[in-house]
Amino acid sequence: MQLPRLERRPELDALRGLFLVWMTLTHLPTHFSDLVNSPFGFISSAEGFVFVSALLVGRLYFRKLMEDAAGVRSRLWKRSFQIYGYHIVMLALVFTVAGAFAVHTHKAAISNLLDFYLAHPVVAIVGSVLLLYCPPLLDILPMYVIFLFFTPLLLSAAVRFGWKKILFASGCVWLLAQLGLRDVVHNWVVHCTHLQIPIQETGAFNLFAWQAGWIVALWIGARSAVRRETFGDPPCWLAAVSCALCLFFVGVRWGWLGSHLTWPALDIPLDKWRLGPLRVLNMTAFAIVVYWLRRHLVKFVAVEPFLTLGKASLRVFCTHLLFVFVGLGLLVRDVGEGVGAPLEQLHGLVAILLVAVTFTVLILVASDKVRKRRNRRGLGEAGNSGSAAIPSIQPQVEPETDPRIPVHAFAEEPSLPTSIRGGRADSGAALSG
Repeated sequence: MQLPRLERRPELDALRGLFLVWMTLTHLPTHFSDLVNSPFGFISSAEGFVFVSALLVGRLYFRKLMEDAAGVRSRLWKRSFQIYGYHIVMLALVFTVAGAFAVHTHKAAISNLLDFYLAHPVVAIVGSVLLLYCPPLLDILPMYVIFLFFTPLLLSAAVRFGWKKILFASGCVWLLAQLGLRDVVHNWVVHCTHLQIPIQETGAFNLFAWQAGWIVALWIGARSAVRRETFGDPPCWLAAVSCALCLFFVGVRWGWLGSHLTWPALDIPLDKWRLGPLRVLNMTAFAIVVYWLRRHLVKFVAVEPFLTLGKASLRVFCTHLLFVFVGLGLLVRDVGEGVGAPLEQLHGLVAILLVAVTFTVLILVASDKVRKRRNRRGLGEAGNSGSAAIPSIQPQVEPETDPRIPVHAFAEEPSLPTSIRGGRADSGAALSG
């Protein structure tokens, strides 16, 4: 198998930055949330962010696994524990600062998010440390921790058994998730741990369904690492069908197709949290269209501030959550003494200031992280400048067949053009930061 040299693809970092901007506007309690909440059909920033992150992991680490399996396992596990650490810090801030604020001010929006913790603090703290209790807005990092922790095992299994079997097994788990696998596992976990945590408090994401998106993206990233051309351009008929499907789902999303084809009427097949079948169809069609138009779209994506935000995605994600809680604390009237009903959104100058301050801080946080990383690299290169003057005795050759990659690892795979081609040779793991 001819191994191409991995190219730097800054547009993939920019995509992560774009999804972070999208996610922030969706989470902040302002009118902007209505405008960016699934505007292109039943696709959200969460699906895109998970997909791009897994693609980068597969692209960066699949070939390294052949050279140093133990090193890759160590690096990915270290990264998963680092993200876990960020999650614990976020929980500590929310349980102390936000919890105390909600109790003393009777802010209903924050109290509703933390109602289980406020009612059962000990069970909630133990459950959150074990990644079993995941309050709203704080449930995506536990999913990343779990997926990233098991990624080395998945990559090793793909090398040994081939991606076709891995994708088939992932599809079977996704199907079981649609049939209630999460409920069965939840009941078993409650029985074993004796932690009476309701299933709705374990996080909105159905991990047994979302693993399919993660594994498909891993496969595409790994494929791009060992092939010069990840996928060919989709045929015209497939692009046309995908465009038609995207228009159909946009019509359903905005209620243009009548009372029988609406979001509530198709609720379960379009469910975001367990990736219902119609939602998967929408995502696949949208991805094909994006891939088909990738050469035109990249000029609009690979720009600032998306590039900088994507390079420090972990810190940006955590920082945006802090401002979301600030917004929730601002939008609610005091209902403790019956003084009116809670507001749903901030309006006017307060909303504009919240959005402006949030993105200003996010860009400053990301710029600081990128600058420190660049300085560390500069120091490392300066430290190696002495050895750089010694000519290498290794001949420079073109990429050649690597016997460490079994032929069956990519033999007879299904052709799913569902991602922008390429990746960054030096991109981070699930969340860089």
